Amino acid sequence: MTEPSIFTRILNGEIPGEILADTDRVFAVRDIDPQAPLHALVIPKTEQYRDVTELAEGDPGLLAEMVAMAKRLATEHANGEYRLIFNNGASAGQSVFHVHAHVLGDIEESKLVGF
Repeated sequence: MTEPSIFTRILNGEIPGEILADTDRVFAVRDIDPQAPLHALVIPKTEQYRDVTELAEGDPGLLAEMVAMAKRLATEHANGEYRLIFNNGASAGQSVFHVHAHVLGDIEESKLVGF
């Protein structure tokens, strides 16, 4: 049996984290190193999927729930516009192998990375 991910430990209250939203299958926390005024992580409650590719193949409905939560967060905490980022693999910046999405909102134009 593997150890629970940091995200599961936050959800279970073992590690502090600011939970911004919570549903039956998905939750969101504020990122501890924010890159924008709104920088949240949207995380499925299951650890079954390591990355977004596995999630899209295994449970596209859960992926859709993550996107819906991202929109909700942007509407509630920013101007309704947002950037959604999935890092897929270590060389792409994924450091926790429990699929999660970064939601960034109210981004200054000069701070957009990758464009």
